[in-house]
Amino acid sequence: MQVSVKPEISYLDKLLKECCKGVSPTVPPEFPLDGNMASWLQQVRDRAATWVRELVFPTKQDEEWRFSDLSAMMKLDFQAPAPVNLDALNITPFILPEVIDSRLVFVNGVFAPKLSSVKGLTDRVFVGNLGQLPPEYQDRIGDYLGQQQGSKEVFTSLNTAGLTDAAIVWLPKNQVVEKPIHLLFIATQTEIPILTQRRCLVVAERSSSAKIIEHCVTAEVICPEAPSSNPYLTNTVTEIWVEENAEINHSRVQRDAGAAFHIGKTAIAQAKNSRYTCNAIHLGARLSRHNLEVSQMGEGTETNLYGLAFIGNEQEADTHSAIILNHPNGVTDQVYKSIVDEKAHSIFNGKVYVSQDAQLTNAAQLNRNLLLSSGGRVDTKPQLEIIADNVQCSHGATVSQLDDDEVFYLQSRGLNEEVSRNLLIDAFAAEILSKLPLPSLQNILKQCVACKV
Repeated sequence: MQVSVKPEISYLDKLLKECCKGVSPTVPPEFPLDGNMASWLQQVRDRAATWVRELVFPTKQDEEWRFSDLSAMMKLDFQAPAPVNLDALNITPFILPEVIDSRLVFVNGVFAPKLSSVKGLTDRVFVGNLGQLPPEYQDRIGDYLGQQQGSKEVFTSLNTAGLTDAAIVWLPKNQVVEKPIHLLFIATQTEIPILTQRRCLVVAERSSSAKIIEHCVTAEVICPEAPSSNPYLTNTVTEIWVEENAEINHSRVQRDAGAAFHIGKTAIAQAKNSRYTCNAIHLGARLSRHNLEVSQMGEGTETNLYGLAFIGNEQEADTHSAIILNHPNGVTDQVYKSIVDEKAHSIFNGKVYVSQDAQLTNAAQLNRNLLLSSGGRVDTKPQLEIIADNVQCSHGATVSQLDDDEVFYLQSRGLNEEVSRNLLIDAFAAEILSKLPLPSLQNILKQCVACKV
């Protein structure tokens, strides 16, 4: 049940006004939208803005948000981001060698063609932004963009209401893309808190496949007067359509600045015999929330959800996942881990719903949490709701500290206590990090984990 509180409504109206500033999409001038596309996009935004005005922000009185505290975020006066001088932007630390020519870059939600390169990809697939979308896809995009379940949720509606551009990956039938695709989303820190919204759409038609890395980072602007480290809000929505016998390996890496707020939605629709894997890594942001929702649209699907959060200080990382199984012979495997240090707070709520029609389902869910300090906190709630009677389903959760015997064993082999602890932490994280498709990204994130220890 949602409770309407007047200050929340005014705050939401303020955010809506900021994210909808200007009626024309802010796509780069070299990729303008044609009249029909611009008109359609305006209709989509207007419809979502209507939904937003009928909604309120969630509070701790809402069951799905009872552990997430948005009060600090709601004290801030977020503004729409100003244009960024791309020449003054340092993105070198985020360029990965394996995908140097299969990369799209967006800065504060706006496509940056001069920082992007997709020449390493075949012309038979489309990787670009809305303004580059070929006519044959423009005629069909209305069947996908904004059509996932949960599109009327408040943060998703806010994103759609302010939609000005999107990263789009469209795989035609039978196209297998061997080279990973890097979607780099950059936020900048400014002297005032800003609201950044970004959108991603992936359509994998029948028997196609690809590996996609969705990478959210903060970049410094090189200038004589460095901007202050003010907080910002990133509100992101990714929609993925995996059609019959198609396969998507999706890695989602969140490395926002420590003062940032990050709200993310990933919605996936899986058709018959499709395969989807998500590797979600959460390292940054003061508060991060990831809503991961999978809808089974046909039988014989395979779904693998893997996640890792490593948080410290007073960070809060919240993952809510839902797998809705409505067809037989589905296989799902979910493993979510968190490493919690200092006064950080990890939240996990994983739901698996198995309907009467989803016979012969095989679903496993496990949440493992490692507490490194007495001040850390973990709230975990794995859930199974099973209506079918011929299934194999399991779920579980553990909260533990480093094993003293294991630390002692390593010390007995000549390592000091600090190195022994770090090795055990690295091993705990490695199970998830090793699933990332890029060795360079694995190494970067391992270094990030090492720096946090």
